[in-house]
Amino acid sequence: MWAYVWWCIGLFVVTIVLRKLLSVKPSKVKFHFKFILGYFLTFLIALVVWPLMLLRPKDVKNAKATAQIAKHITKLINVRWELRNGQILSEDRGAIIVSNHQYSLDILGMFNIWHVVDKLAAVAKKEIFYIGPIGLTAYFAGTVFIDRKNAKNAYKQLKITTEVMVRKKTKLWLFPEGTRNRNKTGLLPFKKGAFTVALSAQVPIIPVVFSPYYFINEQKSIFNEGHIIIKCLNPIPTTGLTMDDLPKLMNRVHELMDIEFKKLSKEVLDPLPPEYPLASFLRKMQ
Repeated sequence: MWAYVWWCIGLFVVTIVLRKLLSVKPSKVKFHFKFILGYFLTFLIALVVWPLMLLRPKDVKNAKATAQIAKHITKLINVRWELRNGQILSEDRGAIIVSNHQYSLDILGMFNIWHVVDKLAAVAKKEIFYIGPIGLTAYFAGTVFIDRKNAKNAYKQLKITTEVMVRKKTKLWLFPEGTRNRNKTGLLPFKKGAFTVALSAQVPIIPVVFSPYYFINEQKSIFNEGHIIIKCLNPIPTTGLTMDDLPKLMNRVHELMDIEFKKLSKEVLDPLPPEYPLASFLRKMQ
């Protein structure tokens, strides 16, 4: 009885502290606290769920179930996600999803739309496997770990995974920029891994574009409430294409995604009031 009372008191105190920290004006404390809170809660969820995954190890259904829990983290850091053309992702077929990559928060965006994609496996750098329970959870959720420093082995691992993807109609999600891109004016050049796999498996490529995180600025220690649009573009078929078509395919996808990113940038930035902390700075970057 008393344990329950103290637990409620503790939860009440933590809630008050969270509200206080998240309501103060921009500061380094608030900025870093939001990121730390996201990482901590992800760590905590992983610590609880990974042992349950042992019942069906490396099944992508584990990822979907975990995402349904982890997606609520964004409510605490006041980020809203809006999915457009989600019916494209819900089609029951194998495919390669490629998206731009800006912050680690992109993963939370994926969590919020995972139920739409249903059968989905993420592709991540191998270093994530060693992050305690997060790495174990990712592993048992069917995440494909690749060594980005060894292109040959990375492609071999993806090739093995692709055969399973086609047979089980599972989608693979990759970030072709290869690293986080904080430049709000456009996309970085793409690496060829995702496109090589798509051509090899003859599966469509589904471009997905995240609008810019206009509410975050590291230099000014700003992390405000925000809204991110996740836009799915029409699938690009690869049937009949060969490796000779690789450069043209990469350029086509990059161009389509870059154009859409700039459209979304304009959409989210234009409504911002002049007094918004980053409004003038972001508009100059357009």
